Amino acid sequence: MKKEYDLTKMKSRKNPYASKLKKPVTMRLSEDVISYFKKMAEDSGVPYQSLINLYLRDCISQHRKVDISWNQEPNN
Repeated sequence: MKKEYDLTKMKSRKNPYASKLKKPVTMRLSEDVISYFKKMAEDSGVPYQSLINLYLRDCISQHRKVDISWNQEPNN
């Protein structure tokens, strides 16, 4: 191994992982949702934002769909 390397002749190339970098977004989440993930983060030692990302990634991989239909109560 050399003591020094001359990096001035090195060719640059694009980062192959650039398309997979995370994009910052602003979201409004309920306090109970944030508390849930922060508690889980504390227990697991993983940052809570990473846990939210992992959960959403799992939803993608499992092709989960949210049911947003409203239950209607019968009129009395």
